[in-house]
Amino acid sequence: MRTLEWYFDFLSGFAYLQLKQLKDLPEDVSISFRPMLFAGLLQHHETKGPAQIPRKRVFTYRHWNWQAKEAGIPFRMPPNHPFPPLPPLRLAIALNNDGDAIETIFDHIWKDGEDVGDPDGWARLIEKLGVEDADTLIDDQEVKDQLRENTESAVELGLFGVPTALIGDQLFWGQDSTSMLMAYLDNPDMFKDPEMARVEDLPRGI
Repeated sequence: MRTLEWYFDFLSGFAYLQLKQLKDLPEDVSISFRPMLFAGLLQHHETKGPAQIPRKRVFTYRHWNWQAKEAGIPFRMPPNHPFPPLPPLRLAIALNNDGDAIETIFDHIWKDGEDVGDPDGWARLIEKLGVEDADTLIDDQEVKDQLRENTESAVELGLFGVPTALIGDQLFWGQDSTSMLMAYLDNPDMFKDPEMARVEDLPRGI
């Protein structure tokens, strides 16, 4: 089996869309889920996220809607964005990064348009998951440490956005790289093509 490490933050509509498309992975590829804090990457790279740039914010939200319709994926924006991502991220880790639980959380936010920052929206998510003492689980220090470690690992690996799929030492950033990822999984020698290989050490012009 080959393992695909999938770094994500529930804040990202692109991550929701890609998760739905990762159901078509080859049978010999399994997913290792890596919840992480997108804000940690932004801070490290000293940059802004789409939601912090007014016109990019609107474009991104429309892009999510458009891509979902094109792919036939149910989609509804949550009532506000960005929302507090820490509770659902920690909950995913507390639930052992279970794929079904992670998809339920994504669906709650991006399919049903729920607000996980609202007590009622959070309670409805907990009910869907059938979890007891969720607030105690997400307050566990080991859970908090794991989220921090995942984020630090993403920084050390040179990640710059979410979602990012890692297969071996190759990374594929963004939902729009899904078809490229699938092609690579089908043909791991793809990057040995002379032009693909040449760009790895391409010098800067300025």
